[in-house]
Amino acid sequence: MDISAQKIKELKAFAIKIRIETIKETADLGFGHLGGAMSVVELLAVLYGEVMKIDPKNPDWPDRDWLICSKGHAGPAVYAALALKGYFPLEELSTLNKPGTNLPSHCDRNKTPGIDMTTGSLGQGASLAVGVALGHRLDKRDNYTYLILGDGELQEGQVWEAAMLAAHHGLDRLIAFVDYNKQQLDGYVRDINDPGDISGKFESFGWNAYKADGRDVADILDRIKSAKLAKGKPSVIVLDTIKGQGCTFAEGKLDNHHMTISREQAEEALAVLYKELEEVTGQ
Repeated sequence: MDISAQKIKELKAFAIKIRIETIKETADLGFGHLGGAMSVVELLAVLYGEVMKIDPKNPDWPDRDWLICSKGHAGPAVYAALALKGYFPLEELSTLNKPGTNLPSHCDRNKTPGIDMTTGSLGQGASLAVGVALGHRLDKRDNYTYLILGDGELQEGQVWEAAMLAAHHGLDRLIAFVDYNKQQLDGYVRDINDPGDISGKFESFGWNAYKADGRDVADILDRIKSAKLAKGKPSVIVLDTIKGQGCTFAEGKLDNHHMTISREQAEEALAVLYKELEEVTGQ
């Protein structure tokens, strides 16, 4: 996966655009799950901007790669990425979590074009991803299945049941990402139920494990390249992130899991991001 400097620039710009649209759609509602959405933006930019085999004009294309966002409350960022890729009009983002919307608070495959699996009850997405990856193998398809987990979500026993089964079947076209932003709904993960050495835990369950800077698109790409070269085992990439990442009023705040957003806060954050976008693109 040789990536040019121009492609890295494009992915950085894509990440900023995802962040802008996520803040706009959440601010339009006035509240929402912003912290955990912001910390997966660079990952989404890499997956939708370079890595995944997709067709926005045909969301159900059988040969597509699948993304399962098990931490379904990050849906607003996923929706922004999908809209920017052309799965549905950008204008629909303003309907986030409103009556009659196709963009509910948590990801729902029955409502949103491009959402491969409904998620929301933490831990369940891990089992779903294993089932999807195994199904692809049985169908003799070469699709990759990508799974996004939260670090607080690792406290769910179902994650580790799924991890054990994935290793047992040697699902090497399953790549999971742990959004290690170190916070969960009501505090720091280390204070509530410390996961310890996340990479080491997955390795002990029979996975290949890698670490990456979750704010660096080039580093994320490089680790995905390594994961794809490893055969015979599923892989996990632990992303070092910050909850609320890249959002002036949310980054690093303890109460940013679900927060109210004023118009003034949104305008301040967007002004910073538009400036960043200009610096990256030169436009």
